[in-house]
Amino acid sequence: MIRLGLFLLALSATSALSAPPEPGEAPLTIVIHGGAGALERGRYTPSEEAAYKSKLSEALDTGYAVLESGGAALDAVEAAIVVMENSPLFNAGKGAVFTREGENELDASIMDGRTKAAGAVAGVTHIKNPIRLARAVMERSPHVMMIGKGAEEFAKEQGLEFVKRSYFRTEARWKAYKSAVEKEKSEKRGDKESGLPHDFKYGTVGVVALDANGDLAAGTSTGGMTLKRYGRVGDAPIIGAGTFADNNSCAVSSTGWGEYFIRLTIARDICAQVEYAGKTVAEAANNVIHERLQESGGDGGVIVLGRNGDYVMEFNSAGMFRGVRQGEVKEVAIYRD
Repeated sequence: MIRLGLFLLALSATSALSAPPEPGEAPLTIVIHGGAGALERGRYTPSEEAAYKSKLSEALDTGYAVLESGGAALDAVEAAIVVMENSPLFNAGKGAVFTREGENELDASIMDGRTKAAGAVAGVTHIKNPIRLARAVMERSPHVMMIGKGAEEFAKEQGLEFVKRSYFRTEARWKAYKSAVEKEKSEKRGDKESGLPHDFKYGTVGVVALDANGDLAAGTSTGGMTLKRYGRVGDAPIIGAGTFADNNSCAVSSTGWGEYFIRLTIARDICAQVEYAGKTVAEAANNVIHERLQESGGDGGVIVLGRNGDYVMEFNSAGMFRGVRQGEVKEVAIYRD
């Protein structure tokens, strides 16, 4: 009986520690990323670095303003991602990379940590802001994911903004595409996408947020992989791989080599470790990114936000465009150190 009593006491203490914070107790928080990859120092000029940091800062401020005004985490996530989708600096929306056929195909997803509702789109080509369409799928349809022409037909019904394909093109991305084509030809790598240089595999934007009600949300948007072919879809629109949010654990947005993030269900695994193993978000992210992902041969990064406001920006690549705003704390960075 004594042992049973001690066990029940310990169980009660554990439950008390894991109880979610009351609304308003956890600090308003927004964490963002703009893609991970081969971002060694010296890759960008000082003026280019300043441009990236300025846009990351704008996205943070835009999303945080929503939270400060009492808005929902979902609204903050969408608003911040739209800023990055509209910027030619990132591989999402305007500035998306090119497929092997020389076109832009966009993917996005969003998830509500309170209701577990989610929406995603893949392979869209005329939607100015794919994250808005992903949210429309979540809130105005019975489905979770729509693709291609069907997704765009739904977007028309919802009155979302369409643009010509030329809107997404930037000269910098086009030059990178032409260079990638020539590089692949010279190295005779042909059909093996796994042989693509790492620079070709990265680029995504993502946001996680915690609002005044204690609700979490996550969203991710991307132009995918340079030279992708045959309708390839990466992890960004896959719930549980590129995006996941659950008020019982955490919110995650991923960036990196999508095939590995899909196979390992990276985003869901981190939240599962937090919820079921009692790990901190830092412990869970470290295990998944530096052990499971790295040992499998993949690389990239995640932003993770816990229900108590704890956050981490973890990656095993050379760098990751990233930032956080929480109260008086505001930080944007590119490189590892």
